[in-house]
Parts: sequence; C-alpha cells; structure tokens
Amino acid sequence: MASIRFLPNILANVSLRLGRPVSISGVRYITRGSRIRRTLILCGLCACLLSLRTFASDVPPPWIEVHAKHFVVTTDATEKSGREVAFRLEQMRAVFGSLLLKNRLNQAVPISIIALKDDGEYSRTAPASAEGSTGFLLPGEDRVFIVLNVSKDESWRAIAHDFARLFLTYNYPPTQDWFDEGFAEYFSSIRLDDKQVEVGAGPSRRSESLSGSLTELLNTPDWMSVPDLFAAHRAAQGQGKDAALFEAQSWMVVHYILDKNLLPQTGTYFGLVQNEKAPLEQAMAKAFNMSSSQFGEAVRAYYRSLSWQPSAPAARRQGEARDQSALMRFPSPIGPDDFGMTVTRLPDVDARALLADARSRAPGRHEQGVKDLKDLAADPNNNELAHRALAWAFIEDKNFEAAVDELGTAAELNQRDPWVRYYLSVLKYRIAQTNHQAIQGLANMMQDLRAVLDWYPEFGEAYNMLAMARVEGGGPASALEAIRAAIQISPRNETYLYNLGLVYALGKKWEAARAVFERVKSSGDAQLSAAASDQLSQMETVQKYGIAAARPALAPPEKPAQSQAAAPSGPSSKNAAAGEAASADTNDTENQATKPEAPAPLSGPILYAKGKLISVDCSKDPVALLKMTVAGKTMELRTENYKSLPVIGADSFSCTWASQPISVNYRASGKTAGVLVSVELP
Repeated sequence: MASIRFLPNILANVSLRLGRPVSISGVRYITRGSRIRRTLILCGLCACLLSLRTFASDVPPPWIEVHAKHFVVTTDATEKSGREVAFRLEQMRAVFGSLLLKNRLNQAVPISIIALKDDGEYSRTAPASAEGSTGFLLPGEDRVFIVLNVSKDESWRAIAHDFARLFLTYNYPPTQDWFDEGFAEYFSSIRLDDKQVEVGAGPSRRSESLSGSLTELLNTPDWMSVPDLFAAHRAAQGQGKDAALFEAQSWMVVHYILDKNLLPQTGTYFGLVQNEKAPLEQAMAKAFNMSSSQFGEAVRAYYRSLSWQPSAPAARRQGEARDQSALMRFPSPIGPDDFGMTVTRLPDVDARALLADARSRAPGRHEQGVKDLKDLAADPNNNELAHRALAWAFIEDKNFEAAVDELGTAAELNQRDPWVRYYLSVLKYRIAQTNHQAIQGLANMMQDLRAVLDWYPEFGEAYNMLAMARVEGGGPASALEAIRAAIQISPRNETYLYNLGLVYALGKKWEAARAVFERVKSSGDAQLSAAASDQLSQMETVQKYGIAAARPALAPPEKPAQSQAAAPSGPSSKNAAAGEAASADTNDTENQATKPEAPAPLSGPILYAKGKLISVDCSKDPVALLKMTVAGKTMELRTENYKSLPVIGADSFSCTWASQPISVNYRASGKTAGVLVSVELP
C-alpha cells in the first residue's frame, strides 16, 4: 500500500502544473491547465500506481499468526484464509464435543496449525503417505502439528479422521478399536458452513486394493459377528478387504449408536468390559438390553433402511456415498462472531523455523527438517526457535549432549520462553530414565514445570513429569494430585496409568496399586506390560517390608543412548546457562564434581514431618545437619550434600535458615534422626 501513502505528494506536484484546486481527503491543491492535460496526467498517475502495485506483488506475502480460542494458525496465505482455517478447526472441535455429549474438552498438548498458500512448500513438508492430500496431522508428546494446503478447497477436511482420533485420546476413556475407528470414520464425513453442520455420509475408501465405496461391502452378507468385531484389533486387520470391512462395519455400528442416542449405553458397556472384565454377552444385556446377535441384526436392519447412492461426481470419485435420511444436520455449535481472533506478524525466520520443526517430525522428512533447523541455528542472527526445535529433535534421538548445547543457546536468547523450560525438564527426565539414575536438578525442574503449567494448564506430560519428580522428592500426596491431573487430561495414556500405580505403591495403597498394575499388564505395549508385571511380582516384598520400588522409571529404552550426558547443572558452560536461564532466576547449585562419596542411602519408607526449623549446621561442608521441632520433639536430619538437596519454595538450600516453618521428607535412621530427601518452605 506504499503507492497510496505517496498519493498526496504526487498530486501536489500535479497541482503545480495544472494550477487548479484538486481536493483529496479534504486537502486542496492549486492546479492550472486544460481538462485534457489533467486527464492525461491522471492517467499517468494511474499507470504509476499500477506499476507500484505490480512491484509490491512480487514481494512474498508476510507470515502471520491467527490466534483463535484454542488454536494458533501460522500462514503465508491471506489473513482471510488464516481466519477461515482457525474458525473451521474451532468448529470441528465444538462438533466433536457435541457428538460425544462433552461440555468441556481437554487438549493435552498445544496444537500448531501451518496453513500453506501453495503446493510447493506443502509438497516439501508432507510425508509420502500424505502426497496428493490437502492436509496431514503429526501427533507428538510435546505438541501436535497440523499442516494444510489452503490453495485447495476445504483442506481442513483431510485431517478430520485423525483429528477425531486425537481428541478421543484426550477426552474419552479407553475403548475397543471398533468404536475409535467407527467414530473417526463417521466424523471424517463432516461438512461445515458458518451456520450448519452435516455428518453421516458414507466413509471414503481407505484401502487402495479395493475399488468402489466401503458401503458396497455392507451390501454383501459377509458381515463380521458382533463378538468378532468387538474383539478385533485394527492393527491386526492389515490391508485389503478385511481392513475395509472392519472400517465400514465399525462406522455403521457407530452410525447406529449416534442415530439411536445410545452413547450413554455404550459408555456403560465399555465400563463393564474394560474395567469390570465382564463377559461380552453379559455386558451387552446390561448395557443395551440385547444379546450380541440381536444387536448385530438391529445394526443390519438400520443399514438396510438407508439407501446409499453417490450424490455427485466428486463424491463418486472420493468413494463417498450419501443418503439424505442418514445425514445428521444441526446448527453449528459456534458461529464466526462467538469468539475473537487476533492477528500478528511473524518474522520470516521464525516461520521457517516452525516449518522446519514440523518437517523434522514428518515420516521421510526428518533428515531434511533437521538440516533446515541446523542451517537456521547456524545463522549469525541466532534464531531461538530453531535452537529450541533442534534441541527437541536431539532429545528424541537421545543425543543428549547436543540437546544441552542447543537449549543453552536458546535460553541465552530468551530466558522466559516456557518451551525452553519444558524441554529442559524433558531432557532431565529422559536422561534419568535412560541412565536409571536420579533426576538431576530436581527442585528447579519442579519450578520449571509449574511455570509451564501456568502457561499451558492442560499440558498432560508436564503433570506426569511433575508427579515423578515429586515421587523422587518424597511427596506421595502431591505426586498423586499431579498424576491424577495428567490422567484426567489424557485418560488413555497407559504410561500415566503405570505411574499412578507407582504413586499408590509409594503411599502404601497396596490394593489400589495392584489393581492399576493388573490393568497395565494387559497393555499392548510390551515394555509397559513387562514393567507392570515386574511391579506386581515385587508387590508382596514391598508390602511386607515397606520398601518402595527403587526407581519410578520405566524399563530401559530399546535403543541405547548416544550420550551418557548428565543433565544441565553446575555454575559454568552453556549447560549451566540452560539450567539457570530456563528456570528464570532460579539457581541450580548442584555440582557433581565436588560431591563427596556418600554412605549407602537408607532404603526404608519415606516419611513426612512438618514443624519449626531451629538451626542449620554446615560446618562440614557440603554436609548439613538440620534441627527442627516436631510436636514438641527435637529432630536431627542430615544430608550428605546440601547443594544437591531438592528444595521447594526457595531457590536453593541456605545454611543461614533459622526460626521458620519447614516441611521435610526423610528416611528415618532413629526415633528422632534421619536422612533428608527434600525440604519445602512455605
């Protein structure tokens, strides 16, 4: 719009030549000359404006971020396109909640949407499995990426199936595979405008080995029995006709359930078979008041009452069948004016870092994405987003030393970035898991995680790591609170469930722990199943002698770590910068190099005491002796190295503390003596 800004100056020059008054936006210019000359000059002016506009069009459009209620859309397309993508995804989220009768939805990780304006950048980012599509979704432990090609109409529909599965993970208890697949197929037919929602069209064909619509399979007598369908695992179906039949029949069962308003009964059924381990026929009778054969016939009769015919050439090409009687139409739960959006400019280098981050996670694009991030990180401008994203890629590859360096640089560039705090916590947790050692910098890690949760209160993995840090710090009550929050946000995460069992065991809630480990033992994850079985085998000894499990970590990862680096700590180097800056003015004083060899730690139960601190004696540095009164008795608690003692409520342990309230977790070495596990100040 530079041409408009210069318009008054241009006309001022014209006025001197024409000598007659010309008024633009209330400003008069003196002009002279004939009408013909004025017309010719104005024509020249228009040509000038047109040339300026043509020159401006050669400049790549700026990247912008559209911030909606639950999503952020980053786009190099127009603001209108970015706003439309944000609104459609908000609509999809609201429709999901309506279909599952949910007033509140969880979103256990931040979701980032990248809306690209043309095929070029999209094709360089999309995994091979998404070639020819208009969008794809990349799930992740830290965040989810959705990448769309907005040069195509309704590009957001391409991710509807995966979107439904993602939100089932966050918002619906564990189910059998047929429900997840059927609901995702049902949801994938979604069509939206600003006022109305339509779902229920036949699912698109998902197997390249078949021709025609999946609905054609349901015109044959080859339906699976309800017991076989409900017991089937999607992964075991492979490809071809068996997989297509599983998808089509699962879709029709969910179609029937939603049309007949049987979702509450379906929840009852899952509670019986998943939690109470009731036999299928017994669960069907209690939940649906039908046998499995009666239920199967009811679904068949429902399908036969519909007439599936492709409604348009586009639908036929997509293998989609539509029947007006099968479609569910209802007003959109939200409208364009129901919430505000803000639009901000994004520096080009930040946008390229975000795109490279997404590319590094896409199957088949990882190496190129990491290369792009390294190029951006090597730029003299030192882009913080590139260093941060590169650190995550290194953490995922278990290249911990490289991750420490990248987080250190990112922290130097932006000490307040919550992502740096989160990744630093993940790094410490992963190192502890991989090396089967204690979490280093425990107190600062807990502070960082609380800051992350202030920034994003639904971050399930942040709650999980906080729970495990509290387990190690000796606080079973606060650990239980954190792990329950993680499970509430992401109820299908079996790792969180396993960790709940660990917290129960630490708190000596043996029956609750045993029930949890029995559930996890049947997991399809071999590592989790083995870890749960191991916990159950130790349960009798733990219960008898009161000795908690030695480590709250899972079994070792399958791949050996590329580095045995310690977590960032100590007073020097970039490692310290990562630890200190990311914790935002906290001070990790832990120094492993000066730590003396300590006696073997006590292995008894962790106890809790709350009282008043009398004094701290650090005369034999780094050993500290803490005296406190508890219910009229004086206790003496010792730590071999106060520099590495977890401290909550203060930046670090202080030898000058005195006459103040204090809470401690400790292991008893006598009636009024013990070894400190952690300290907490109010």
